[in-house]
Amino acid sequence: MPKVLRIINRFNLGGPTYNAAYLTRYLTEKGFETKLVGGASQDSEADSMFILNQLGIEAEIIPEMHRSLNLINDRKAYIKIKEIIKSYKPDIVHTHASKAGTLGRLAAISQGVPVIVHTFHGHVFHSYFSGAKTSVFRKIEQYLANKSSKIIAISNKQKQELSKEFKIAPPDKFEVIPLGFDLSRFRQDHSEKRIAFRKRWNLKEDDFAISIVGRLVPVKNHKLFIESISRLKSTCKKRLKAIIVGDGELREALLKHCEFAGLKTNCNGKPDKDTDIIFTSWLRDVDEVYAGSELAALTSFNEGTPVSLIEALAAGKPVISTKVGGIEDVVNHKKNGILVPSDNVNAFTKAMQSLVSDDNLRSEMAIEAKKSINGQFSYNRLVDDTSRLYNELLSHSS
Repeated sequence: MPKVLRIINRFNLGGPTYNAAYLTRYLTEKGFETKLVGGASQDSEADSMFILNQLGIEAEIIPEMHRSLNLINDRKAYIKIKEIIKSYKPDIVHTHASKAGTLGRLAAISQGVPVIVHTFHGHVFHSYFSGAKTSVFRKIEQYLANKSSKIIAISNKQKQELSKEFKIAPPDKFEVIPLGFDLSRFRQDHSEKRIAFRKRWNLKEDDFAISIVGRLVPVKNHKLFIESISRLKSTCKKRLKAIIVGDGELREALLKHCEFAGLKTNCNGKPDKDTDIIFTSWLRDVDEVYAGSELAALTSFNEGTPVSLIEALAAGKPVISTKVGGIEDVVNHKKNGILVPSDNVNAFTKAMQSLVSDDNLRSEMAIEAKKSINGQFSYNRLVDDTSRLYNELLSHSS
């Protein structure tokens, strides 16, 4: 049975953890043994170990592997990964996301692992760092890609960016394998979940709830969401309630931005009728969030494949999003949602206004939303695609 060492940045709540978990659990049925290792979730991030527990997966934690650059911790993590490779003797090392991709692939290269695979769940080549630092990361990725057996992009758009725009590797070095999830919970017990969510956050039946889910960090650009809510509130006839689900380094700054915009916030779990924006921090039951909302939003400067929008559409919620990264592979403009240029408050507010005010348009998009999210984002397809790629690469390495 071929052995796979799967390495992930950290076990925080998000697409990479779900996909690493599904692949670890279900590739056994395809004849692969897998060992899963990764860093722990960081401060202000939601821990996702419950995902592994639900699937019966035991993972090895590398405490030194953090998201941020730290030469001492990074070296310790690299040495630990190298020792794991020496002991486990994998046929395949498959890394997920940037830090794991760097340390894991360097360790795999040093130990002569036959097959090395890396998945880009996003990339840091714009909207994250300065030009000089971005150039360094790009050169590192180019070197590692050259030493890898295959690079997985999670969307066609991402493959195009990585191969054509940033020239990380030639197009034939890439394999497009979209993310995969168990989306059944977003289609079940909608009425009960809606009642539970709106009761928990004191939302009245005629409150119009718009939710946004994600880390409170610069690349997610929550200020655009807040400014659009502020503008829409002054003209909208409906009583708007914005729900910000997540946490991160910008929490306090965003609360102050709401105050500056004249919006009343709540972050203690007891909103009143005058609250405009509710900060919930991290919530595990995000299916309840979408059941209790009318619309979902995303305002990012940069995205790979947006898990939050996949989940919202699976729940039958139209979405409003910036047109960046791989979002066009998920959102069909004017069919299941509306796409607007990045960081354009006028366009974002106008898109919100059209969906808030037009009940028929929103209903039509809700129907299309459910139809649009089907087998292409199932974990069964993810496992099948990955198994097929592994077998192909192993046959070429022997």
